[in-house]
Amino acid sequence: MKVLGISAFYHDSAAALIDDGRIVAAAQEERFTRLKHDAGFPHHAIAYCLEAGETSLGKVDLVVFYDKPFLKFERLLETYVAYAPRGFQSFQKAMPVWLKEKLFQKSLILGELKRIDATFAGAVKLAFTEHHLSHAASAFYPSPFEEAVVLTIDGVGEWATTSVGIGRGRDLSIVREIHFPHSLGLLYSAFTYFTGFKVNSGEYKLMGLAPYGVPRFEKLILDNLIDIKQDGSFRLNMAYFDYCTGLKMTSAKFDSLFEGPARKPEDLLTQREMDLAASVQSVLESVVLRMTRSLAQEFGIPNLCLAGGVALNCVANGKILRDGAFNNVWVQPASGDAGGDIGAALAASHGMGNVARTLLMGKDSMSGSYLGPSYAQGEIEKRLTAAGARYQVFDEHEMIGKTADALAEEKAVGWCQGRMEFGPRALGARSILGDPRSPKMQSVLNLKVKFRESFRPFAPSVLREDVADWFEMDCDSPYMLLVADVVGRRRLAMTPEQQKLFGIDRLNIPRSDIPAVTHVDYSARIQTVSAETNPLYHALISAFKARTGCPVLVNTSFNVRGEPLVCAPEDAFRCFMGTGLDYLAVGRCVMHKVDQDPSLKVSYENHFAND
Repeated sequence: MKVLGISAFYHDSAAALIDDGRIVAAAQEERFTRLKHDAGFPHHAIAYCLEAGETSLGKVDLVVFYDKPFLKFERLLETYVAYAPRGFQSFQKAMPVWLKEKLFQKSLILGELKRIDATFAGAVKLAFTEHHLSHAASAFYPSPFEEAVVLTIDGVGEWATTSVGIGRGRDLSIVREIHFPHSLGLLYSAFTYFTGFKVNSGEYKLMGLAPYGVPRFEKLILDNLIDIKQDGSFRLNMAYFDYCTGLKMTSAKFDSLFEGPARKPEDLLTQREMDLAASVQSVLESVVLRMTRSLAQEFGIPNLCLAGGVALNCVANGKILRDGAFNNVWVQPASGDAGGDIGAALAASHGMGNVARTLLMGKDSMSGSYLGPSYAQGEIEKRLTAAGARYQVFDEHEMIGKTADALAEEKAVGWCQGRMEFGPRALGARSILGDPRSPKMQSVLNLKVKFRESFRPFAPSVLREDVADWFEMDCDSPYMLLVADVVGRRRLAMTPEQQKLFGIDRLNIPRSDIPAVTHVDYSARIQTVSAETNPLYHALISAFKARTGCPVLVNTSFNVRGEPLVCAPEDAFRCFMGTGLDYLAVGRCVMHKVDQDPSLKVSYENHFAND
C-alpha cells in the first residue's frame, strides 16, 4: 500500500511517501524553493518523493493531510467568541484568509493534486488525520518499540497542545489531552518572542541562550504564569498572554512582571534575556519531568516516544533520559510540523490500510533520517561545472583523506554527501564541519560562516564506539536530540577570575579538550555516528581521529542564518562562495576557496532574512 503524507499551509511544508509501512522518502519544500519555513503546497517535495519511490500520483493508494482544518476553524471561532469583544482586530485579519482558503483546504488540496496528475481520483483517495495523532504516529511507528507511551507536546494542533498516546504493535490511540489555550509550547514561544527572537524558529536560540543565565525569574513564572499539578498537567494564566486574540504573544502584564517591554530583535542581548531563557527552560524541564515520571508510574511501560515541537528541546530530552523513569526514550528527528506528513501516512497505513508493522531488530526505521535527494557523481560534476566551480575529482578514499587533512588544519569545510536529511538537524549529509579542538572554531563558524549570534553553540558528531570516552552517555543519539556533559577528565578547570564572569563574558573561555562543541555549562548536543547508518561520514571522522587522536567533529547545518539547508550541489557551491568556508566536498569533488573564480564570490551575510 502506497501512502503519500502531506504537511502544508502553516510552516515547514513537507511530503513523505510510505510503501507498505516503509518510509521511502521525505523532504521539506523549503529545500527546493530556498524559502525558509516555506508554507506553500509542497509540489517539489511531492515530485521528489514520487520519483524516489519510482511511482506516480495515480499509483498512490491514499493521500493523507496531517491535520483537520475544520477543527482548527472551530477552535478559532470558539476562542474569539470566548474573548469577545477583545481581539476584533486579530479576528478581522484572520477571517478573510480562512474564508478564502483555509476553510476549503480539501478543495484546495484536491486542486493542487490534480495539477500534478489530472487523473487523480479525488476525494476517494484523500484523507485527514488529527494533528496530534500525526505527531504521535511519527514517533511510535518508526520507533524500535513494540509497545510505548507516546508524549506529544507542541504549540497547538486543532485543540490539543499536549497529548498522551499508547502504541502497541500497529495500534495507536490517544488517551489524554490538554487543550488550547493552555500550551507549554506557546509558553516557551512567548519567551522566545519576549527575548527578541522569532516565534517558530527562534526557540533553538532561547535554549542555547539559557546556560548563560541564572533562573532568577523561575519563581515569578511558577507563581504567576503557570499552575503545574503533580502529574505534570498545567494551566496558564491567560492575563499574561495575548496570543488568543492579539497580534503578539504577550500582554502588558507580562511586561510589568519581567522588568519592562520585550527586547527588539536589533537590540543587544542583556543579562535579563539570558536569565529569562534560563528560567523558562527550567520550568519546561520541570513540567516534562513531572509528566514522564507520572506516565511511567501509571502505565508501567518501559518505553517512551516523543514528538511535537517541544521534543526538539534536546536539553529537556537529555534530562528525561537521565531521569530514568523510562528505560528507553526515542525522539522523532522531524518532531515539528514537517514530520507530521510521515505520521499521517503511517497512521493511515497501519490504521486504514491494516498494514503490518515490522520492527528492525532494535533499530528505528527512519534510515538515519537520510530520506531526501541524493545526486550521482556524474550529475554532481555536471551541476558544479554549470555553476562555475573549479574542482578536483578523487576516489572516495582520497576524498576522505583530503577532507580530513583540511579539518586537522583547522579549516572550515562544507560537506554535501548522499541523501539529504529530513528534519531541522544536519546529520553529516549537508553539514559544515570543523575541528572541535580549536578554541577559535565556534566564533569563526558563527561570525564568518553562519553569520549568526556569537553565543550559539555547535554540536559534536562523535563515533558511536567512542562516545562514552568523551561524554557522559553511552547510548545511541543519531539525531542530535540528546544533551549530555563532557566527561570530567576532558574538562578544563576555570580559574577563580573566570568563575566570577557572567553571561556572554563566559563565551570564549575554553572548557574542555574540545572547546568548539562544549557549551558554557560543559554540555554538548551529541550526534553519535555509526558505520551502519552513515558509512562515509563515519569514515571521515575515523580518518580525522587517525590524524589527531580525536573522534569528534564540529557539525552544524550547511546554510547561513535564514537560509534553508542546502539540497543540490549548486546550493552547496553558492553557500561555499558566499561564506568564509575554506573547502567544499560534494560527492568525490573537492574544492578549495583559493582556486575559485573570484568573480563568483558573493556576500551571504545579508542575503537572507534573519531567522
